[in-house]
Amino acid sequence: MSDVALVEKLVEKHQDLKKEIAKVIVGQDVVIDQILLSVFSGGHALLVGVPGLAKTLMVNTISKALGLDFKRIQFTPDLMPSDILGAEILDENRSFKFIKGPVFSNIVLADEINRTPPKTQAALLEAMQERSVTVSGHHHALATPYFVLATQNPIEQEGTYPLPEAQLDRFMFSILLQYPSFEEEVNVVKNTTSDKKQKIRALFSAEEIVEIQQLIRRIPVADNVVEYAVRLVGKTRPNSPEAPQFVKNYLDWGAGPRASQNLILAAKSHAAVNGKFSPDIEDVQAVAVGILRHRIIKNYKAEAEGISEEKIIEDLF
Repeated sequence: MSDVALVEKLVEKHQDLKKEIAKVIVGQDVVIDQILLSVFSGGHALLVGVPGLAKTLMVNTISKALGLDFKRIQFTPDLMPSDILGAEILDENRSFKFIKGPVFSNIVLADEINRTPPKTQAALLEAMQERSVTVSGHHHALATPYFVLATQNPIEQEGTYPLPEAQLDRFMFSILLQYPSFEEEVNVVKNTTSDKKQKIRALFSAEEIVEIQQLIRRIPVADNVVEYAVRLVGKTRPNSPEAPQFVKNYLDWGAGPRASQNLILAAKSHAAVNGKFSPDIEDVQAVAVGILRHRIIKNYKAEAEGISEEKIIEDLF
């Protein structure tokens, strides 16, 4: 099948996928779109939202619709790297046997990742980057496709270990989960207080997701679009001669080259699911906020004046 036919097939299946997810998840279209873009691009996502907004249900529903295995890890201060990676134990024959941890799954929900110490955070982030883990000197490859969705609670920071910027950079998207609208919340309450159970059909398989990720890599990009993405990222760096004055005033630090790579990959995915065979500048702008939000560091002046990351990124357009 040609790449053109594969893109057309992806558009059709993407629409069916959104309808399937909507059987269980009410609203949250932007959040679901960005999670799916992360999966199709082969990236990971950080979901920032208060408790009770159905983050676990959303990821579970998406994983079922994609036909992928799903595991949830509740991060706590006493969680050890072996609790997520796995460990070697002595079996009945007095020989060591490796027992795989929950990280060996297609989709891993790292719930409240900032609740666990840096040593355990680093173990997961290594798995995210390398797609493999090393335990007792033995190398273990992770399943493909492999996608980590980490969650953080933005309002309760007591007793947490915030992710360093270098580790935040490993996430393709930072996604803000907002409260539902009045109408959406009414539908949520109706759906969750009845005895009706929706059954989710698997519309994809692991092999198909890998094929989509390979297709996204093959999509051509015009030089002017790549240059626009790189220039956009460069403008977030206060020391850059191209940085506008408001960036110099409000930012201490800008995004690195990984942001440029992720902008192009996500723009390719955004173009593909919308039936385009090559991304344009509008596709880059459509994904830019989610990709740059967690990669820029505001200074005290921006905090004092209530300037948000989203406002700074949108002003860069």
